[in-house]
Amino acid sequence: QVQLVESGGGFVQAGGSLRLSCAASGRTFSNYPMGWFRQAPGKEREFVAATTWSGGIIYYADSVKGRFTISRDNPKNTVYLQMNSLKPEDTAVYYCATRDYSCSGSGCYTNFGMYKYWGQGTQVTVSS
Repeated sequence: QVQLVESGGGFVQAGGSLRLSCAASGRTFSNYPMGWFRQAPGKEREFVAATTWSGGIIYYADSVKGRFTISRDNPKNTVYLQMNSLKPEDTAVYYCATRDYSCSGSGCYTNFGMYKYWGQGTQVTVSS
């Protein structure tokens, strides 16, 4: 049974920082990506960031580039999302996701339909 558990969400003022964590269990995800997505009320789920477990390939959405950093701790099977300079428009439920099959091309990392396993999400609220 694959499980992804996010943590670290909360309430922060604009300009503040949060670090989200996603702990994976149930199998080893070597060579498979971990992605972060978010969904605001009334909006579609959107891509935020993704990385392979090797860290050799990393993608960011343009809206978070330069402010968010994705990283991973392989021995702990955990992926992090460091979020700095937060804006009210970053308010959303943040989800981590992974899959257990190979895929090539940027769409494999940025398209939420390419991910098989999802966490329950963690709420991030940024006040102005």
